Amino acid sequence: MLRSIIFDMDGVICDSEALHMQAFQEILKGQGVMITDQEYYDKYLAHDDRGSFEAALQAHQHPRPDVNVMNGLLSAKARVFDGLMKERMVIYPGADVFVKKASQKYSLALASGARRLEVEYVLKKAKIRDIFAAIVSADEVKNGKPQPESFERALALLNQMRLDGTREIQASETVVIDDSPRCIRTAKALGMKTVGMATSYKPEELKEADLVVTSLAGLELELLEKLFA
Repeated sequence: MLRSIIFDMDGVICDSEALHMQAFQEILKGQGVMITDQEYYDKYLAHDDRGSFEAALQAHQHPRPDVNVMNGLLSAKARVFDGLMKERMVIYPGADVFVKKASQKYSLALASGARRLEVEYVLKKAKIRDIFAAIVSADEVKNGKPQPESFERALALLNQMRLDGTREIQASETVVIDDSPRCIRTAKALGMKTVGMATSYKPEELKEADLVVTSLAGLELELLEKLFA
């Protein structure tokens, strides 16, 4: 049976993937690396910032950056993205309503490839910050999404928060809502059910998910519960 839900943030709760791409492209351009929109969505969207830079530089035959260079890239991207986020980031209609409704029945966690500051900004803007029992950002894990650590840590934190004496929540009792095919694949490999959010990719590109939706607005919990029937 369904007992917990793990949400992604970018592309699920807020419309911000294009802003991440724009900031990423701008910083890479300064390194002499030009990437197209399609390359970003095909290869880098599911990664956290560090993983995106490492993958893009390697793909364009650039040497692996040392710690100082990488920290400079991350800081520069953060500055550009923060400016874009405050100007143009929007919360998806109905996302806050669905999260609040889901919290009345299930334990909720958020597992994001975004920085903690970005996560806090978005959740506070959506007025759902205190609803999540567990929050995992890129700053809390060694190996960010699409690696499994974020999902595993989110579930572990939910179990640490249990106060009712019930047994531990299992991966098989968890559904992940994410917009990335790679993250969908990772969650399924962990034994979790998956809902693909078709905001960054076409529905057919999320076909590995157990359920594909285009919005949280109007999504009924019964559809998630039926995945466990």
